[in-house]
Amino acid sequence: MAKRKRTLELVRNDNDEGKPSRRNRLNFFELAYQKIEELLVHCELKPGQFMTMLELQQITGFGRTPVHHAVNRLSADTLIIIRPRHGLHIAPIDLARERMLLALRRDMERFVIRLAADRASLSHRNQALHIERLLRERRASLTLDEFNHIDRRIDALVLEAAGEPFLVHTLRPLHTLYRRIGYIHHRFMPGQADLSGTIDRHLAILAAVASRRVEDAVKASDGLIDYMGEIFTGMEAGIDPRLLDCSIEPLLGT
Repeated sequence: MAKRKRTLELVRNDNDEGKPSRRNRLNFFELAYQKIEELLVHCELKPGQFMTMLELQQITGFGRTPVHHAVNRLSADTLIIIRPRHGLHIAPIDLARERMLLALRRDMERFVIRLAADRASLSHRNQALHIERLLRERRASLTLDEFNHIDRRIDALVLEAAGEPFLVHTLRPLHTLYRRIGYIHHRFMPGQADLSGTIDRHLAILAAVASRRVEDAVKASDGLIDYMGEIFTGMEAGIDPRLLDCSIEPLLGT
């Protein structure tokens, strides 16, 4: 009996290397990725910051193996730079590069939203309507963190409705890049805390997908990308460059 109890404990718990049981390993890998992605979006891992793998383990609460796996994925996503023998470098934000990639995202989003609106099952449409209703009810009171959580759900729903796994691996990093840009814009740009502009554009996407109006869905997707372009215009003119790269020397010791 004691031996069986010990076996069950080993199945449930991580070992000293931070490896979960084989049954739960993939779940741990995904949870670690989601946690680090969230820290990146909310700039708790600051653009330009240097750190060690051990520090990242301590911040996330995950063991070495899940964190290592997540870092490799985020490195491929160009969000973390691995410096051999020196640790990790949170990739600084290059506004020119990310604005250029916005054109790529526009074309890809047109493709995926067309598929999603055309293929959306009854379950997908019901989920879209549920999220749409929540956004309308909470439109005036939604916090930035709450909106980012919902935004991530919308992105996942659209990709799931599209039904093409390749798109997930291609678009997910872009979604993270622009969710971080949106966070900085609404959190740090003067007079930009209001979320109604981005909420309204997401509402248009949800309504079109829920009713399977393909051309309206494409038009709504273009509207969201246009809105992101306006955000870049404002940030290029007025953002503190240290928010994009914390390694930049402050002015006058501030």
